[in-house]
Amino acid sequence: MTTSAPPAPPDTPSGGSRPGPVRTVLAFLRNTWRGLTSMRTALVLLFLLALAAMPGALLPQRSLNEFLVDDFYADHPTAAPIVEALGGFEVFASPWFAAIYLLLMISLVGCVLPRSLEYWHSMRAAPVATPRNLSRLPHHAAGGSTDDPDAVLARVRGALRGWRRVERTEPGGATTVSAERGYLRETGNLVFHLSLIGILLGLAGGKMYGYEGDVIVRADGTEFCNSSILGYDTFRAGLRVDGTDLHDFCVRVDRFDGSWLPNGQPATFGAQIGYQSGEDLAAGEETWRPDEIEVNHPLRTDGDRVYLTGYGYAPEFTVTWPDGQSRTGDIQWRPVDQDGTQLSEGATKFERPGVTDPEARRTSQLAVTGTFAPTGAVDPEGNLVSTHPDLRSPVADVVVMRGDLGIDDGRGQSIFTVDQQKIDDGELRAAAESRLGIGDTVTLDDGTVVRFDGVTPWVNLQVGHDPGQVWVLAFSIIMVAGLALSLTITRRRFWVRVTPADGDGPSGTSGGSRVELGGLARTDRAGYGEEFDRLTELLAPRPTDKKDG
Repeated sequence: MTTSAPPAPPDTPSGGSRPGPVRTVLAFLRNTWRGLTSMRTALVLLFLLALAAMPGALLPQRSLNEFLVDDFYADHPTAAPIVEALGGFEVFASPWFAAIYLLLMISLVGCVLPRSLEYWHSMRAAPVATPRNLSRLPHHAAGGSTDDPDAVLARVRGALRGWRRVERTEPGGATTVSAERGYLRETGNLVFHLSLIGILLGLAGGKMYGYEGDVIVRADGTEFCNSSILGYDTFRAGLRVDGTDLHDFCVRVDRFDGSWLPNGQPATFGAQIGYQSGEDLAAGEETWRPDEIEVNHPLRTDGDRVYLTGYGYAPEFTVTWPDGQSRTGDIQWRPVDQDGTQLSEGATKFERPGVTDPEARRTSQLAVTGTFAPTGAVDPEGNLVSTHPDLRSPVADVVVMRGDLGIDDGRGQSIFTVDQQKIDDGELRAAAESRLGIGDTVTLDDGTVVRFDGVTPWVNLQVGHDPGQVWVLAFSIIMVAGLALSLTITRRRFWVRVTPADGDGPSGTSGGSRVELGGLARTDRAGYGEEFDRLTELLAPRPTDKKDG
């Protein structure tokens, strides 16, 4: 006789039937969500975020210093395009960095919210019922008392004042008291986790409603007003910022103050400024409030911060044409050295005044280009170098270019260089070269004279507006307070069972009470033994059996 196995249920794979596509997709999404919101995944994503941020610290970032990116292209022409394609020059704005950051935020929120709900329930939970066998607890004591149960319970209530307690009646006439304290530990855990979410929301809000811009301002009384994004050299707006509702304020840079050690190492940087806030501008006042900004000491006004992030020099040149007309230009030149000596390069551009013919106007433009050294010296190869960043002996190696600068082409161009394509096409040629100190001149073949008049320092100001920083600070303080509560407060439980005593009772006496005590530390047991002993002396003065594990 042969028997066959019972058929498998139709919803199991062995039964030949598989889950439908909807259930499969739901199961996949559920398992993916569980994996993403686990603490292990959050830690892995946090490690990946730190790893992904390393290129941003090692490679020049275009949002911080585009000149260093240009230097990287010049030094590594093969690797630079690959780094550019991978987002290496805009690490913190790249899609892959944003993906890791977004996944980390989702993982943290998904991990924190359920834990917060658990802490909320634990914070409000009543003490658990008294265990049946208190002698198995780490802390235990038992004994008899001549007082009746009501007197013992009254003494218990007085000794456990400040504890959260619940009284219960057991079969057989015994009364139990369950007490617990240290619930602020759960409150601290709840505050810590909710503050973490608050910090994330504050950071997100700051990125959405904040902005950051950089502008170069000459330190000779030049003013900058935060009225439009057009006044910035670079501007990075949040997702909800269109640049039409900036906080109004103006800054006037009066003087740049820098000090250096004898070897050229910077000691202090600062700028003497005056500023007008929104209230001053609205009232039409012409008074400027004096202030000084230094590195890590910004100007704070109307929720905006103005940082001093760099400095440099703007050589001043005067061009005098043969007909006697002259023009003066003092555009900033950019530092190009990596050793901090402020060796700079740039291009100061001029148009000849009074020329109405379009062709003559186009071909008579001038650009004073070259290299500037605040403390000039000559290396063994005859090249101009700078030995110190301070203005001790300014020298400029200039090349005067004449021709079409492309100013009328309608295309944007760098203020620091001339169009190399114009040089390659022969539309822009070198008319003169010379090494000039302050007051020196160079004369072109048509009699035009270029004079090096002096140098004006400039500073780079970074304006930042982050409406979420106050919330981030507040939630950070609250988070630290919650963490302190969770680390310093210990949870401990205490149980009392009071049983009326009679001749047949466990105490072996008629009348009185039988008292059993038990204690358990839910966290660190350090110090709870002494507290348990103190409660034992108050509640069971004549114990017949005692155990302290």
